[in-house]
Amino acid sequence: MAVAPALKQTEIGPIPADWDVPQICDLKPFVTSGSRGWARYYAARGAAFVRITNLSRSCIYPDLTDLRFVNVPEGNSEAVRTQLKDGDVLISITADIGIIGYVTGEVPKPAYINQHIALLRFDRERVCPQYVAYFLASEGPQGLFRFLTDSGAKAGMNLTTVQQVRLALPRTGREQDAIAQALSDTDALIASLERLLAKKRDIKQGAMQELLTGKRRLPGFSGPWGTRSLRSCLLATPDYGINAPAVFPSGDLPAYLRITDIDDEGRYVSANRVAVNHPHATDYFLSANEIVFARTGASVGKSYLYDSKDGALVFAGFLIRARIDRHKLDPKFFAEYTRTSPYWDWVRVMSMRSGQPGINGREFAALELYLPPTIEEQQAIAAILSDMDTDISTLEQKLEKATLLKSGMMQELLIGRIRLK
Repeated sequence: MAVAPALKQTEIGPIPADWDVPQICDLKPFVTSGSRGWARYYAARGAAFVRITNLSRSCIYPDLTDLRFVNVPEGNSEAVRTQLKDGDVLISITADIGIIGYVTGEVPKPAYINQHIALLRFDRERVCPQYVAYFLASEGPQGLFRFLTDSGAKAGMNLTTVQQVRLALPRTGREQDAIAQALSDTDALIASLERLLAKKRDIKQGAMQELLTGKRRLPGFSGPWGTRSLRSCLLATPDYGINAPAVFPSGDLPAYLRITDIDDEGRYVSANRVAVNHPHATDYFLSANEIVFARTGASVGKSYLYDSKDGALVFAGFLIRARIDRHKLDPKFFAEYTRTSPYWDWVRVMSMRSGQPGINGREFAALELYLPPTIEEQQAIAAILSDMDTDISTLEQKLEKATLLKSGMMQELLIGRIRLK
């Protein structure tokens, strides 16, 4: 890559001197939108029917995992008008305005769209449609679409407005193709990482369901599993957190752990870390081998096992703390158990007994656990699952880096700040 040698100021900002800024209409595309009334053609199988829910702001390629299908009468003029072809650019024009799609051979044909999506079909001798799709998905045009949405365009964009959008366009098809290919390669990398990550998560989920319930035993371990209450594996009665004033982090104040700071995998993921200021905060510091549960609301049952790398944490009032006796129950084994189907089945039953989601400390303590006969087997199971978590975390980091790389490439390549050789 090389830095662009010269820039010129245009309606959409500085771009290379040898680029143009045409409106979409200047490129003479075929422009239309889908038809109304497609619901009467819905069928269990048939032609693909692409909706806004099949489009994503993170990727221009449609998500085909939740396709609807239609059976359209032969010769239907609306079907002929709205039938998709490879290279078509799609834009959502109602509700969530400005989501971009690009039709490739991956979309089964015939395929159709409804009235909530605009279709742009370009002459490939004039422009690379894949480049246009990437450009429309970039920050500049997306800012315009956000403005149209925020300004109260409840009815959405019309086709005239769509055609007035300006593009930063290299004059040569070769450069357009090269930029589109570079971004497409990055999307392919992201997609492969997402598939591998989903596979790893499925494998771990399967291992959890088998290892944490005794359906599969590790080599070297034998003897029957038994049932014990969580209470019998604790050092103290479960206690509740504090409702305390939170402030922005300063000095040595500990962070305030809230339900929203815990993700579905039981990790502390606060992107907006706040501190807690309370005269008795030290009584609520979390320590090693301590786990907290969400006791009320939509997140009831969600858990977090304290990890010292998360720093000093004081847990909030909507959380319950359980102090685990590590000689009777391996904390990591138990933390993994709180993400299995048997645990969540128990949460659903217990939390709805009063008609409103909620489980108190006494009820959490009464949770019945099905455990191996030795602590060593618990630890061996936890170690295997921890290794799987490490693999998953590594892939998540790679995916995050690839996503950031793509975002940076779009910002640089699509306005010509960096030129491809």
